[in-house]
Formats: sequence, C-alpha cells, structure tokens
Amino acid sequence: MNSAYIFVATTVLLSVYGQLVIKWQTTKAGEFPSGTSARITYLSHFLRNPWVISSLGAGVFAAFAWIAALSRLELSRAYPFVSASFVLVLTFSAVIFGESMTALKIIGAVLIVAGLIAGSQG
Repeated sequence: MNSAYIFVATTVLLSVYGQLVIKWQTTKAGEFPSGTSARITYLSHFLRNPWVISSLGAGVFAAFAWIAALSRLELSRAYPFVSASFVLVLTFSAVIFGESMTALKIIGAVLIVAGLIAGSQG
C-alpha cells in the first residue's frame, strides 16, 4: 500500500478516536452548564482530563499525518477519504454509546461510501 494512503488512514482513525473520546467524556461530565462560572469550571475539567488531552494530541498527530499525506497526494484524491470518518463515527457511536442506527442513517452511510469510491477514482 502506498504510504500516502497510510497517512490518510491515520488521519481518519485519529480523528475518529478524538470524536469518540470527547463524546465519552462529555457523557460522563453531563450537559454543558449555562452560567459563565460553571462553564469555565466545566471546560477546565476537560483541559485536565487525560482522555481529553489524548484526543487533542490525536488531533495534532492527525494534522501531521494529513500534511504528510498531502505532500504525496493530490488534495482531490485524498480528501474524499475524510468522509470515511462520518461512517466510522456513526458505526462506533451506535456500538459504543447505543446511539440509534436508523434506516436513513444506514442509507446515508452507504451513499457516503459510494461517494468515497467514486470520488477517489482516476
């Protein structure tokens, strides 16, 4: 496999990891509060949370992987693969968090995959 596509896959997987971790940690912390002081406390909790820090680090490494991918691929060839993150987040959010997997979401995911295949050709 071309190393450029490994960088693209790394970008997607690290991005998905970050989204799942943030959702997991916000589920544990509860809803975003309405008062300014409570919001500052809520957000400062996240800035000290090792899981949240790991998701932010994953975002940084995803950016580096994306830079490496784009140094080897045309943007129009690499970017369609970013849509795979939508399908992966949809799937993992249903499995991990018990979020609904409706027929319309499944149809949407199939269309995304079809678009990814079409968009990455030639």
